[in-house]
Amino acid sequence: MPQLSRRAFASALPLGLVGSGLFGGSLFGGGLIAGSSAPASAAAPQVGGATTPVSVTPSAQIRIGRFTVTALTDGYADMPYTYFPGRSAAEVEQAARAQFTARPSGVRFLFNQYLIEDGEHRLLIDAGPAGSIGKTGALPEALDALGVKRDQIDAVIVTHMHQDHMGGLIAGGKNNYPNAELYIDRRDVTHWTDPAKRNGAPDYLQTSFRMADEVVRLYPKLQAIDGEREIARGISIVDLTGHTPGHIGVRIEDGGQSLIMVSDMIFPVVHPGATDVFFLFEQDRAAAKAMRDRFLPRAASEGALIAATHMPFPGLGRIVNDRGEMRWQVADWALQD
Repeated sequence: MPQLSRRAFASALPLGLVGSGLFGGSLFGGGLIAGSSAPASAAAPQVGGATTPVSVTPSAQIRIGRFTVTALTDGYADMPYTYFPGRSAAEVEQAARAQFTARPSGVRFLFNQYLIEDGEHRLLIDAGPAGSIGKTGALPEALDALGVKRDQIDAVIVTHMHQDHMGGLIAGGKNNYPNAELYIDRRDVTHWTDPAKRNGAPDYLQTSFRMADEVVRLYPKLQAIDGEREIARGISIVDLTGHTPGHIGVRIEDGGQSLIMVSDMIFPVVHPGATDVFFLFEQDRAAAKAMRDRFLPRAASEGALIAATHMPFPGLGRIVNDRGEMRWQVADWALQD
């Protein structure tokens, strides 16, 4: 079967996704059913306050049983090479160049979000930074291109309360998903709304603390959830604590097919190959490393189909054990028969 380049994938040809699997489930794959290339743009502030038009990355849709999962993106930012404790800036830059993700100011990070639909309900995983960092703010236009308004979202799962995952909830100082129930792990809600924790936190985390207070104030339907649980049939929470106290993933499974969104379990360039390399914003490095050391080998043995927030769009791939070394394998795309 002829292989299709990622450039061709982005041009909205009809494609198929080969294979998938997830812990405890069948190792059968979801099928890519559409690629929408309807572009839009948004004015999004950079870190320094300038505005730059953001072109919306084409959406990518896959089937997981009865679910349609659409990968979207809010934009991107370049993370300084000094943001990866455990390796020198020179080592990170060298690795980034080898993977074609190096930019003058750092490693190119995407901000991927995922819309889950079953014909009756719409659920969004994370809401993006919405202009609070980098060249972002494109998610509303990406949803518009699908014909979906934010007031049509029934639920939002926030994988953790860093600004790049919840900024879109409160952009403009308002509740942007007024009809959605909001799910966040209780440990994160407790941590990010604790004045003592905020007072002792470094400057680069202050925006997240401020946003967390706004989220709690503006979302009366917020549900602070505890532990692994199913929040709807076929959609369940996975505990991935470490990156933050209540860092979670989301498992989508139906009809023998499955996908797990792992949020910030995996970062570009450094993961999955080096679990002793961290990201500046990591709350508990020892716990984050321990979680990766448990999760990644299991994901590799299962051939699990994974979605990751910051990996190149659409963020879908697998962990592969390559002669004892873990690496990220982009999901195989091929033309349908």
